[in-house]
Parts: sequence; structure tokens; C-alpha cells
Amino acid sequence: MRDLGCPRLSEDPEAVRVYKDEVVTVEFATAAGDLQSAVGVNRYAAGDALITGSTGDRWCVSRDRFDAKYRPAEGLAHGAAGRYRNVPVVIYAKQIHEPFRVARRPGGDVLSGAAGDWAVEYAPGDCGLVERTRFERVYRRAGPGAP
Repeated sequence: MRDLGCPRLSEDPEAVRVYKDEVVTVEFATAAGDLQSAVGVNRYAAGDALITGSTGDRWCVSRDRFDAKYRPAEGLAHGAAGRYRNVPVVIYAKQIHEPFRVARRPGGDVLSGAAGDWAVEYAPGDCGLVERTRFERVYRRAGPGAP
């Protein structure tokens, strides 16, 4: 299995620019714990967002990242459990054609992908892994006028 660490896809000429626009359901952790996502264990702290995506996948996001990247549905106070939409931001992604691992951050949780899944870089030192079928459903190529 190929170990990518937390890849700098922004510097990879084979990476593509993409964004997602998705409504998710969010709960906030009352204590530290871990969540088994489709691609590996995600550890979280009290207050972090526990997210269920439109495809049923689950993952967690640290509270500071969540506050910057998600907006509540109309009528919902920010920080309350409920439906949120991510702020569409262009990120870098690369489809990997062999089984691989990605660290969510240097020294952080390690996720495992199958051939055809996508490694993603949300920002330097902030990485992830998206299963191929989920990637195809919620991510779009970023053109010149992309968000």
C-alpha cells in the first residue's frame, strides 16, 4: 500500500482543482472520541463537528475548521445541531490508481483508500481521502469562474 503522508497536491501537476457544494447534517461532540469513517478512524475533541454527508458518509471536523467552512441552514443558529452547507472553496485532488494511505495532517489520523479513490488537499497540512463514488457525486471540477 502506497503511503502518501499529507500530500502537497497544490504542487502536483497531475492534481486537479475541484470544489464541493453539499448540505450535511451536523452534531457537536460533547466529549472526545473517535468516529469510524468509510476510510478510517477520525479522532475528535469535545466541541468538534460530527458530520453526516449527503451520501451517508460520516467524518469529523475540528471546531475551528468547521466554523470557517460551514454555514447553517436558514433559521438555524451557528453552533446548533442541524443542517449546514459547506462554503464552496477550491481545493486540490488527485485520483490514485493503487491502494494508498493519507494522513489527515502530518502525524495525524491515517486514512486508507482503494485504487480509484481520491487524495485531497484542503489547505497545506490539511488532507483527506474521498472514496471514488462519493467524489463523483459531490465534487465538481473548478473552472475559471469557480468559487
